[in-house]
Amino acid sequence: MAPSDSPDSSDDVIARLLEEIPLLYKARAFAESIADPAFFSRLGERLDPREKALARAYLDGLGFPDAEPAPLGSWEDAAIAAESLDTDPLAWEAEEMLRAGLVERALERLDPEGLEAALTLVASSIGELAREAAEAAAAMDDMYDESVVNIAAGGLIQAANGAVLVLLAEAEDEEPTHPFLARWRLYVRGRWPVGVAGSTYNIL
Repeated sequence: MAPSDSPDSSDDVIARLLEEIPLLYKARAFAESIADPAFFSRLGERLDPREKALARAYLDGLGFPDAEPAPLGSWEDAAIAAESLDTDPLAWEAEEMLRAGLVERALERLDPEGLEAALTLVASSIGELAREAAEAAAAMDDMYDESVVNIAAGGLIQAANGAVLVLLAEAEDEEPTHPFLARWRLYVRGRWPVGVAGSTYNIL
């Protein structure tokens, strides 16, 4: 077998990298955009029509058509809502199935190393920012419970991870809107989508 016919030949590596570069650029652009939104800046406000539509897209995409978005009024309300998530794992299980599907699709376009690099890039961009944004917003509402702040920051980090997976799976232009993108856009609009409990999608 000639060197150029080897599965690990330079030609094959170059061809693979050329195919993956657009997706990796997309991940980098997403990571660079994270510094712009004012996360947690509109907590406790009434849900506007766009936010209601995003919440509906999230619920329908997760398989909860009978659930409804419900605005929360304070960090204390959000803390109580967050506690209920541990006793109602259905939404978490639905999200994990969606996440696994996105990873599978992304790996059809990227090798495992490329996918890991893209996710690590986004995680490093959002990690400290999420913590700082959650702390600042909580302090404005006199909430200093570190566990609640950690939940808020962790939700934002998870949402960023899900959103970039949608991009890497090239599912961002599909209709209806992927629920992970819908959730991310709620964060970008300054909200905290705490999660689904029973038939309610709690949003601060």
